[in-house]
This record gives sequence, C-alpha cells and structure tokens, in this order.
Amino acid sequence: MPVSDDLLGRRTEGETLDRLLTQAKTGSGQVLVLRGEAGIGKTALLDHVSSRASGFRVARAAGVESESAFPYAGLHQLCAPFLDRLDRLPAPQREALGTAFGMASGPRPTRFMVGLAVLTLLAEVADEQPLVCLVDDAQWLDSMSSAVLGFVARRLLAERIALVFVLREGNDHLDGLPELFVRGLDDSDARALLESVIKGPVDGRVRDRIMAEARGNPLALLELPRAWTTAELADGLDAGPLTSRIEQSFVRQIEPLPADTRLLMLTAAAEPLGE
Repeated sequence: MPVSDDLLGRRTEGETLDRLLTQAKTGSGQVLVLRGEAGIGKTALLDHVSSRASGFRVARAAGVESESAFPYAGLHQLCAPFLDRLDRLPAPQREALGTAFGMASGPRPTRFMVGLAVLTLLAEVADEQPLVCLVDDAQWLDSMSSAVLGFVARRLLAERIALVFVLREGNDHLDGLPELFVRGLDDSDARALLESVIKGPVDGRVRDRIMAEARGNPLALLELPRAWTTAELADGLDAGPLTSRIEQSFVRQIEPLPADTRLLMLTAAAEPLGE
C-alpha cells in the first residue's frame, strides 16, 4: 500500500494509519485511539482510513450524547450489520448479546459475556474479509459500550481487525490502548489551508489574527474567514473578538432560513437531550 499524503499536514498520521491497515490485513489485530480537541481533524482521519481500506469491510459507529444513558446503544450501531451471524455464536454468547440488544429475553448479561460475544462476532466477520471498525466521538459512548469495546480492543491479537477510536477527552475504558494525539497544523500548512478557502484580497492583519486565533485548528481555519465580509477581509476592519464574529457568521447562515425552520432549530438547541 503506497504511503498516503492526501490530508494537508497529516502525513505522519496518514502513514501511521496506513501501517495499521497493512498489519491488520496480515492477521495482526490493530487498535489506535486518536485524541484531540474539537475541529482538529480526527473525523477526517477516520474518513482517510475508510478510503484507504481496500479489501476491508468497514463498520462505523459514533457516540451520541443524547444516547449516552442507553446501555449498549453505541455497540448496537457497530454490530447491527453483523447480527445475521448471531446464530453462529456459542449459545451463552448468543443469548448474552441477543439479550443486550433486546432481541431475546433473559437475565441481564454480564459485560464479560457480552464482550466475548462481540469479539467472536467480529472475528467471524473478519474470517471472511478483513474488518476495520471506526468509532467516532467515543467520549459520548454509553458506559457499557465503552467497556465492551475496550475489552475487545485488548483481545484482538491475531484477528484481521483494525479498531480505531476518536475522542476529545478521556474515556477510562480506553485508557492504556495505543494512542496518537492529533495536534494543530504547523504554520505553513495552516496558512496553505487558510489561503485555499479565502477568495480575493485579504488584509495582512486579518490573516494574522485568523492564524493566531485558530492555532492550527483546521475547522477554525475554515470557519473564521466567514466571520468577515469581503470588504472587511480586504480592508482589515476590526469589529470585535473573533469568537463572537464566528457566532455572527453562523447567525448570518441561519437568517435566510424560513421562520418555521429557525424555530425548529431554536427548539432543538434548547432541548439538551435532543428529544
């Protein structure tokens, strides 16, 4: 597999992920936790893995804050495409996983037995075709899913499976697993990204402020230029802190929407559980 350099400023991370896929394909189970602040590009790295996973079956899941109180919600996302293989599991494991997912009735299963069932299920899939499992926003996984996936991650050994998590802050169940901290872009790459999204002349003071405020964060570099009008970008007009200007740019994107749509968005924002 040739070395990838398709992500600006992420050659080292891309090489690490390419090696992970190569090793998993040869039967050496691989795990990696990508840590970093919001907007730093962790999901883009997951997309990179997915795009490079030639010959793999790809399964994706994401932690959802509003589902973090539901046991096994995140795990169900990941395993749902494979539940047609449930009858291939040993009976105790089949019953445990079926009960955890509400597919069967029975006593509450132990996390150990659910973990064994998920490990066996993923191994069954990987016997047919190498498997890469990508878990985004792992900081919002429910506790039971986190515990089971941490258990599985430590027992892949000779399976043709790669398991990649991304998260912002800590998740105790994933502590001790191999990890890579995703940092901001260096000045050269940050400037190149910024220039790729700014069309037209830009006052040097505005460019310098965006660079300083973004601190190499790719999302900030993409969003901050929208905080200025074309005239302000060119003339360097100072109109307050950049953080408030970003908020204003989002407001400008929402203002053209129909009133009913804006009301729905306001209602959704005001309801912390998204219900």
